[in-house]
Amino acid sequence: MSTFQKISPVDAKPKSHAHIIQTDAEALAIAQRFAQQLKIDAVQRDQQRLLPFDEIEALSQSGLWAITVPKQYGGAEVTTQTLVKIIALISGADGSIGQIPQNHFYALEVLRNSGTEQQKQKYYAEVLAGARFGNALAEFKTKTSAAKYSTVTATAQGYVVNGEKFYCTGSLFAHRIPTLVRDVDEREYLAFIPADREGLQRIDDWSGFGQKITGSGTVKLHQVKVSADELLPFDQVFQLPTLVGPLAQIMHAAIEVGIARAAFEETLLRVKKARPWIDADVDFAHQDPLTLFELGRVAADVRASELLLQHAAQSIELARPRPDIENIARASIDVAKVRAHSSETALKAASKLIELAGSRGSQRSDGLDRYWRNARVHTLHDATRWKYYFIGQYILNGQLPPRRGTL
Repeated sequence: MSTFQKISPVDAKPKSHAHIIQTDAEALAIAQRFAQQLKIDAVQRDQQRLLPFDEIEALSQSGLWAITVPKQYGGAEVTTQTLVKIIALISGADGSIGQIPQNHFYALEVLRNSGTEQQKQKYYAEVLAGARFGNALAEFKTKTSAAKYSTVTATAQGYVVNGEKFYCTGSLFAHRIPTLVRDVDEREYLAFIPADREGLQRIDDWSGFGQKITGSGTVKLHQVKVSADELLPFDQVFQLPTLVGPLAQIMHAAIEVGIARAAFEETLLRVKKARPWIDADVDFAHQDPLTLFELGRVAADVRASELLLQHAAQSIELARPRPDIENIARASIDVAKVRAHSSETALKAASKLIELAGSRGSQRSDGLDRYWRNARVHTLHDATRWKYYFIGQYILNGQLPPRRGTL
Protein backbone atom coordinates (compact mmCIF):
# COMPACT_ATOMS: atom_id res chain seq x y z
CA MET A 1 0.00 0.00 0.00
CA SER A 2 1.31 3.45 -0.89
CA THR A 3 2.49 5.63 1.99
CA PHE A 4 1.98 8.79 -0.06
CA GLN A 5 -0.75 11.07 1.14
CA LYS A 6 -3.29 13.14 -0.71
CA ILE A 7 -3.26 16.74 0.46
CA SER A 8 -6.63 18.09 1.50
CA PRO A 9 -7.32 21.59 0.17
CA VAL A 10 -7.87 23.12 3.58
CA ASP A 11 -6.36 26.52 4.23
CA ALA A 12 -6.75 27.36 0.55
CA LYS A 13 -6.62 31.03 1.46
CA PRO A 14 -4.15 32.91 3.70
CA LYS A 15 -4.93 32.60 7.39
CA SER A 16 -4.47 36.30 7.97
CA HIS A 17 -3.11 39.40 6.27
CA ALA A 18 0.67 39.25 6.00
CA HIS A 19 3.11 41.92 6.98
CA ILE A 20 4.02 44.16 4.04
CA ILE A 21 7.74 44.80 3.65
CA GLN A 22 8.67 48.28 2.46
CA THR A 23 12.40 48.22 1.68
CA ASP A 24 15.29 45.99 0.65
CA ALA A 25 16.96 46.52 4.03
CA GLU A 26 13.86 45.40 5.90
CA ALA A 27 13.54 42.34 3.69
CA LEU A 28 17.15 41.31 4.34
CA ALA A 29 16.82 41.81 8.09
CA ILE A 30 13.69 39.65 8.25
CA ALA A 31 15.32 36.97 6.10
CA GLN A 32 18.39 36.85 8.34
CA ARG A 33 16.26 36.34 11.44
CA PHE A 34 14.13 33.74 9.69
CA ALA A 35 17.18 31.82 8.47
CA GLN A 36 18.56 31.59 12.01
CA GLN A 37 15.27 30.09 13.18
CA LEU A 38 15.19 27.58 10.33
CA LYS A 39 18.62 26.20 11.25
CA ILE A 40 17.40 24.96 14.61
CA ASP A 41 15.31 22.04 13.35
CA ALA A 42 16.78 21.62 9.85
CA VAL A 43 18.29 18.18 10.54
CA GLN A 44 15.11 16.85 12.13
CA ARG A 45 12.92 18.10 9.27
CA ASP A 46 15.19 16.45 6.72
CA GLN A 47 15.64 13.13 8.48
CA GLN A 48 11.98 12.68 9.41
CA ARG A 49 10.64 14.35 6.27
CA LEU A 50 8.51 16.77 8.24
CA LEU A 51 6.68 18.90 5.70
CA PRO A 52 7.19 22.54 6.72
CA PHE A 53 3.61 23.81 6.71
CA ASP A 54 4.16 26.00 9.78
CA GLU A 55 7.51 27.30 8.55
CA ILE A 56 6.11 28.22 5.14
CA GLU A 57 3.13 29.94 6.71
CA ALA A 58 5.48 31.97 8.92
CA LEU A 59 7.63 32.79 5.91
CA SER A 60 4.73 34.16 3.90
CA GLN A 61 3.24 35.98 6.90
CA SER A 62 6.62 37.71 7.35
CA GLY A 63 6.06 39.42 3.99
CA LEU A 64 9.01 37.78 2.23
CA TRP A 65 6.79 36.11 -0.38
CA ALA A 66 5.65 39.53 -1.61
CA ILE A 67 9.01 41.28 -1.96
CA THR A 68 8.99 41.26 -5.78
CA VAL A 69 5.54 42.84 -6.09
CA PRO A 70 6.03 46.16 -7.97
CA LYS A 71 5.89 49.36 -5.94
CA GLN A 72 2.96 50.67 -7.95
CA TYR A 73 0.89 47.77 -6.60
CA GLY A 74 2.02 48.22 -3.00
CA GLY A 75 5.07 45.94 -2.85
CA ALA A 76 8.71 46.52 -2.01
CA GLU A 77 9.94 45.52 -5.51
CA VAL A 78 13.34 44.59 -4.16
CA THR A 79 16.32 44.43 -6.46
CA THR A 80 17.48 41.14 -7.92
CA GLN A 81 20.58 41.45 -5.73
CA THR A 82 18.39 41.48 -2.62
CA LEU A 83 16.17 38.67 -3.87
CA VAL A 84 19.07 36.28 -4.47
CA LYS A 85 20.70 37.17 -1.14
CA ILE A 86 17.48 36.23 0.63
CA ILE A 87 17.10 32.96 -1.27
CA ALA A 88 20.74 32.08 -0.51
CA LEU A 89 20.27 32.87 3.17
CA ILE A 90 17.22 30.67 3.52
CA SER A 91 18.74 27.88 1.39
CA GLY A 92 21.82 27.86 3.58
CA ALA A 93 19.60 27.25 6.59
CA ASP A 94 17.41 24.67 4.86
CA GLY A 95 17.95 23.84 1.20
CA SER A 96 14.43 22.49 0.74
CA ILE A 97 12.67 25.51 2.17
CA GLY A 98 14.94 27.81 0.17
CA GLN A 99 13.67 26.26 -3.06
CA ILE A 100 9.95 26.47 -2.31
CA PRO A 101 9.44 30.21 -3.08
CA GLN A 102 11.34 29.99 -6.40
CA ASN A 103 8.32 29.07 -8.51
CA HIS A 104 6.20 31.61 -6.64
CA PHE A 105 8.53 34.43 -7.69
CA TYR A 106 8.72 32.91 -11.17
CA ALA A 107 4.92 33.10 -11.50
CA LEU A 108 4.99 36.72 -10.35
CA GLU A 109 7.51 37.54 -13.06
CA VAL A 110 5.27 35.91 -15.68
CA LEU A 111 2.42 38.01 -14.30
CA ARG A 112 4.55 41.15 -14.60
CA ASN A 113 5.24 40.43 -18.26
CA SER A 114 2.01 38.94 -19.62
CA GLY A 115 -0.76 39.73 -17.18
CA THR A 116 -3.48 42.26 -17.87
CA GLU A 117 -3.87 45.26 -15.59
CA GLN A 118 -6.86 43.59 -13.98
CA GLN A 119 -4.91 40.37 -13.39
CA LYS A 120 -1.99 42.25 -11.88
CA GLN A 121 -4.21 44.13 -9.45
CA LYS A 122 -5.94 40.92 -8.42
CA TYR A 123 -2.97 38.60 -7.98
CA TYR A 124 -0.53 41.13 -6.53
CA ALA A 125 -3.17 42.00 -3.91
CA GLU A 126 -3.53 38.32 -3.03
CA VAL A 127 0.22 37.92 -2.60
CA LEU A 128 0.51 41.06 -0.45
CA ALA A 129 -2.19 39.54 1.76
CA GLY A 130 -0.12 36.37 2.19
CA ALA A 131 -1.08 34.12 -0.72
CA ARG A 132 1.45 31.61 -2.02
CA PHE A 133 1.75 30.34 -5.59
CA GLY A 134 3.08 26.86 -6.29
CA ASN A 135 3.65 25.37 -9.72
CA ALA A 136 2.47 22.61 -12.01
CA LEU A 137 4.77 23.01 -15.01
CA ALA A 138 6.67 19.78 -15.66
CA GLU A 139 5.23 16.44 -16.77
CA PHE A 140 6.64 13.04 -15.94
CA LYS A 141 5.11 10.80 -18.60
CA THR A 142 6.02 12.64 -21.80
CA LYS A 143 8.69 11.47 -24.25
CA THR A 144 10.74 14.67 -23.80
CA SER A 145 10.82 17.36 -21.15
CA ALA A 146 9.54 19.88 -23.71
CA ALA A 147 6.39 17.87 -24.50
CA LYS A 148 3.22 18.80 -22.61
CA TYR A 149 -0.06 16.90 -22.62
CA SER A 150 -2.04 19.05 -20.20
CA THR A 151 -4.76 21.01 -21.99
CA VAL A 152 -7.09 23.96 -21.60
CA THR A 153 -10.34 23.77 -23.55
CA ALA A 154 -12.93 26.46 -24.13
CA THR A 155 -16.51 25.67 -23.08
CA ALA A 156 -19.78 27.58 -23.07
CA GLN A 157 -19.18 28.43 -19.38
CA GLY A 158 -15.47 29.29 -19.63
CA TYR A 159 -12.57 26.83 -19.75
CA VAL A 160 -11.61 23.44 -18.37
CA VAL A 161 -8.14 22.07 -17.65
CA ASN A 162 -7.13 18.43 -17.78
CA GLY A 163 -3.74 16.89 -17.18
CA GLU A 164 -1.18 15.53 -14.76
CA LYS A 165 1.97 17.25 -13.52
CA PHE A 166 5.01 16.19 -11.50
CA TYR A 167 7.93 17.99 -9.79
CA CYS A 168 5.31 20.47 -8.58
CA THR A 169 7.56 22.23 -6.08
CA GLY A 170 5.66 24.12 -3.42
CA SER A 171 2.25 22.92 -4.56
CA LEU A 172 1.47 21.29 -1.21
CA PHE A 173 1.77 24.65 0.53
CA ALA A 174 0.20 26.84 -2.16
CA HIS A 175 -3.05 28.78 -2.31
CA ARG A 176 -2.89 28.90 -6.11
CA ILE A 177 -1.10 26.52 -8.44
CA PRO A 178 -0.03 28.14 -11.74
CA THR A 179 -0.39 25.31 -14.24
CA LEU A 180 1.16 25.15 -17.72
CA VAL A 181 -1.41 24.12 -20.34
CA ARG A 182 -1.88 24.21 -24.12
CA ASP A 183 -4.98 24.93 -26.16
CA VAL A 184 -6.09 23.41 -29.46
CA ASP A 185 -3.89 25.90 -31.35
CA GLU A 186 -0.79 24.84 -29.33
CA ARG A 187 -0.73 28.20 -27.53
CA GLU A 188 0.65 27.93 -23.99
CA TYR A 189 -0.98 29.49 -20.94
CA LEU A 190 -0.30 29.61 -17.25
CA ALA A 191 -3.56 28.93 -15.40
CA PHE A 192 -3.59 30.43 -11.89
CA ILE A 193 -5.83 27.75 -10.37
CA PRO A 194 -6.93 27.94 -6.71
CA ALA A 195 -5.67 24.90 -4.80
CA ASP A 196 -9.17 24.08 -3.54
CA ARG A 197 -10.77 24.10 -7.00
CA GLU A 198 -12.90 21.00 -7.65
CA GLY A 199 -11.09 18.45 -9.77
CA LEU A 200 -7.58 19.51 -8.66
CA GLN A 201 -5.75 16.92 -6.59
CA ARG A 202 -2.39 17.33 -4.89
CA ILE A 203 -0.49 14.14 -4.04
CA ASP A 204 2.52 14.01 -1.75
CA ASP A 205 4.53 11.45 -3.70
CA TRP A 206 7.93 13.14 -4.02
CA SER A 207 10.54 10.55 -2.94
CA GLY A 208 13.85 12.17 -3.91
CA PHE A 209 16.79 11.43 -1.61
CA GLY A 210 17.41 15.17 -1.36
CA GLN A 211 15.23 18.28 -1.21
CA LYS A 212 12.87 16.00 0.68
CA ILE A 213 10.41 18.57 1.95
CA THR A 214 9.93 20.81 -1.09
CA GLY A 215 6.44 19.41 -1.71
CA SER A 216 7.45 18.47 -5.26
CA GLY A 217 4.82 15.83 -5.88
CA THR A 218 2.02 15.24 -8.36
CA VAL A 219 -0.86 17.52 -9.29
CA LYS A 220 -3.76 15.90 -11.14
CA LEU A 221 -6.40 17.95 -12.92
CA HIS A 222 -9.70 16.50 -14.10
CA GLN A 223 -12.23 18.81 -15.71
CA VAL A 224 -11.01 21.71 -13.58
CA LYS A 225 -12.98 24.84 -14.36
CA VAL A 226 -11.02 28.06 -14.87
CA SER A 227 -12.10 31.52 -15.81
CA ALA A 228 -10.60 33.83 -18.40
CA ASP A 229 -8.97 36.03 -15.76
CA GLU A 230 -7.12 32.95 -14.43
CA LEU A 231 -5.35 32.39 -17.78
CA LEU A 232 -2.12 34.23 -18.62
CA PRO A 233 -0.35 33.89 -22.01
CA PHE A 234 2.86 31.98 -21.34
CA ASP A 235 4.56 31.33 -24.68
CA GLN A 236 5.03 35.04 -25.40
CA VAL A 237 7.25 35.58 -22.37
CA PHE A 238 9.96 33.64 -24.22
CA GLN A 239 9.12 34.78 -27.75
CA LEU A 240 9.89 38.33 -26.62
CA PRO A 241 13.07 39.37 -24.80
CA THR A 242 12.00 39.26 -21.15
CA LEU A 243 13.69 38.55 -17.85
CA VAL A 244 11.49 35.56 -17.03
CA GLY A 245 14.17 33.03 -18.01
CA PRO A 246 17.21 34.72 -16.41
CA LEU A 247 15.27 35.40 -13.21
CA ALA A 248 14.13 31.77 -12.96
CA GLN A 249 17.69 30.55 -13.35
CA ILE A 250 19.39 33.03 -11.04
CA MET A 251 17.10 31.95 -8.22
CA HIS A 252 18.21 28.36 -8.77
CA ALA A 253 21.81 29.55 -8.64
CA ALA A 254 21.11 31.37 -5.37
CA ILE A 255 19.80 28.14 -3.83
CA GLU A 256 23.07 26.41 -4.68
CA VAL A 257 25.23 29.32 -3.55
CA GLY A 258 23.41 29.26 -0.22
CA ILE A 259 23.97 25.52 0.19
CA ALA A 260 27.65 25.87 -0.78
CA ARG A 261 28.29 28.69 1.70
CA ALA A 262 26.54 26.83 4.53
CA ALA A 263 28.43 23.60 3.80
CA PHE A 264 31.75 25.47 3.77
CA GLU A 265 31.05 27.23 7.07
CA GLU A 266 30.06 23.90 8.59
CA THR A 267 33.37 22.47 7.32
CA LEU A 268 35.33 25.12 9.22
CA LEU A 269 33.59 24.11 12.44
CA ARG A 270 34.05 20.39 11.85
CA VAL A 271 37.75 20.63 11.00
CA LYS A 272 38.37 22.21 14.39
CA LYS A 273 36.97 19.02 15.95
CA ALA A 274 38.60 16.51 13.59
CA ARG A 275 41.85 14.62 14.18
CA PRO A 276 44.82 15.20 11.84
CA TRP A 277 45.99 12.54 9.44
CA ILE A 278 48.88 10.52 10.83
CA ASP A 279 51.33 11.55 8.06
CA ALA A 280 50.72 15.26 8.63
CA ASP A 281 52.82 15.12 11.82
CA VAL A 282 50.78 17.89 13.49
CA ASP A 283 48.66 17.99 16.62
CA PHE A 284 45.43 19.34 15.16
CA ALA A 285 43.51 18.90 11.92
CA HIS A 286 43.41 22.64 11.31
CA GLN A 287 47.23 22.51 11.08
CA ASP A 288 47.22 19.74 8.46
CA PRO A 289 48.73 21.28 5.27
CA LEU A 290 46.64 19.18 2.88
CA THR A 291 43.47 19.98 4.80
CA LEU A 292 44.35 23.66 4.53
CA PHE A 293 44.95 23.20 0.81
CA GLU A 294 41.50 21.69 0.32
CA LEU A 295 39.86 24.37 2.45
CA GLY A 296 41.55 27.06 0.39
CA ARG A 297 40.24 25.59 -2.84
CA VAL A 298 36.67 25.40 -1.55
CA ALA A 299 36.90 28.90 -0.10
CA ALA A 300 37.94 30.28 -3.48
CA ASP A 301 35.15 28.45 -5.31
CA VAL A 302 32.44 29.52 -2.86
CA ARG A 303 33.50 33.14 -3.06
CA ALA A 304 33.70 32.94 -6.85
CA SER A 305 30.13 31.64 -7.02
CA GLU A 306 28.97 34.45 -4.75
CA LEU A 307 30.64 37.08 -6.93
CA LEU A 308 29.26 35.52 -10.11
CA LEU A 309 25.82 35.63 -8.48
CA GLN A 310 26.20 39.32 -7.68
CA HIS A 311 27.37 40.10 -11.20
CA ALA A 312 24.48 38.20 -12.79
CA ALA A 313 22.01 40.03 -10.55
CA GLN A 314 23.49 43.33 -11.70
CA SER A 315 23.09 42.26 -15.34
CA ILE A 316 19.42 41.55 -14.73
CA GLU A 317 18.88 44.91 -13.07
CA LEU A 318 20.62 46.70 -15.94
CA ALA A 319 18.34 44.98 -18.45
CA ARG A 320 15.10 45.46 -16.51
CA PRO A 321 14.23 49.05 -17.53
CA ARG A 322 14.47 48.38 -21.29
CA PRO A 323 14.88 44.67 -22.07
CA ASP A 324 16.02 43.94 -25.60
CA ILE A 325 17.63 41.06 -27.47
CA GLU A 326 21.18 42.07 -26.59
CA ASN A 327 20.90 42.84 -22.89
CA ILE A 328 18.66 39.84 -22.22
CA ALA A 329 21.27 37.65 -23.94
CA ARG A 330 24.03 39.16 -21.77
CA ALA A 331 21.98 38.66 -18.64
CA SER A 332 21.20 35.07 -19.65
CA ILE A 333 24.88 34.28 -20.22
CA ASP A 334 25.92 35.87 -16.92
CA VAL A 335 23.27 33.82 -15.15
CA ALA A 336 24.39 30.67 -16.99
CA LYS A 337 27.93 31.27 -15.71
CA VAL A 338 26.89 31.37 -12.07
CA ARG A 339 24.38 28.55 -12.53
CA ALA A 340 27.06 26.24 -13.91
CA HIS A 341 29.67 27.30 -11.36
CA SER A 342 27.33 27.16 -8.37
CA SER A 343 26.19 23.65 -9.25
CA GLU A 344 29.76 22.39 -9.20
CA THR A 345 30.68 24.41 -6.13
CA ALA A 346 27.71 23.24 -4.05
CA LEU A 347 28.53 19.61 -4.81
CA LYS A 348 32.22 20.14 -4.09
CA ALA A 349 31.70 22.04 -0.84
CA ALA A 350 29.16 19.52 0.42
CA SER A 351 31.40 16.57 -0.42
CA LYS A 352 34.52 18.13 1.11
CA LEU A 353 32.57 18.82 4.30
CA ILE A 354 32.20 15.11 4.97
CA GLU A 355 35.71 14.29 3.77
CA LEU A 356 37.45 16.85 5.95
CA ALA A 357 35.23 16.22 8.95
CA GLY A 358 36.54 12.67 8.93
CA SER A 359 34.71 9.59 10.16
CA ARG A 360 32.74 11.70 12.60
CA GLY A 361 31.19 13.51 9.65
CA SER A 362 29.35 10.36 8.63
CA GLN A 363 27.26 10.14 11.79
CA ARG A 364 23.58 10.24 10.93
CA SER A 365 22.71 12.28 14.01
CA ASP A 366 24.67 15.26 12.64
CA GLY A 367 22.91 15.19 9.27
CA LEU A 368 25.90 16.54 7.35
CA ASP A 369 24.91 14.47 4.34
CA ARG A 370 21.86 16.70 3.77
CA TYR A 371 24.01 19.39 2.15
CA TRP A 372 25.26 17.01 -0.53
CA ARG A 373 21.91 15.29 -1.03
CA ASN A 374 20.11 18.62 -1.39
CA ALA A 375 22.77 19.95 -3.76
CA ARG A 376 22.85 16.78 -5.86
CA VAL A 377 19.09 16.65 -6.33
CA HIS A 378 18.70 20.36 -6.95
CA THR A 379 21.52 20.52 -9.51
CA LEU A 380 19.66 17.93 -11.61
CA HIS A 381 17.15 20.65 -12.47
CA ASP A 382 19.36 21.70 -15.41
CA ALA A 383 22.34 20.23 -17.25
CA THR A 384 25.52 22.17 -16.40
CA ARG A 385 27.25 20.84 -19.51
CA TRP A 386 24.74 22.64 -21.74
CA LYS A 387 25.24 25.92 -19.94
CA TYR A 388 28.95 25.79 -20.71
CA TYR A 389 28.10 25.00 -24.32
CA PHE A 390 25.87 28.09 -24.70
CA ILE A 391 28.45 30.26 -22.94
CA GLY A 392 31.09 29.07 -25.39
CA GLN A 393 28.85 29.64 -28.41
CA TYR A 394 28.10 33.17 -27.24
CA ILE A 395 31.64 34.33 -26.45
CA LEU A 396 33.30 32.65 -29.44
CA ASN A 397 30.69 32.65 -32.19
CA GLY A 398 28.32 35.38 -31.09
CA GLN A 399 25.39 32.95 -31.02
CA LEU A 400 22.60 34.22 -28.79
CA PRO A 401 21.41 31.77 -26.13
CA PRO A 402 17.88 30.34 -26.29
CA ARG A 403 15.20 32.22 -24.39
CA ARG A 404 13.57 29.81 -21.97
CA GLY A 405 13.41 29.09 -18.27
CA THR A 406 16.08 26.37 -18.31
CA LEU A 407 19.13 28.21 -19.66
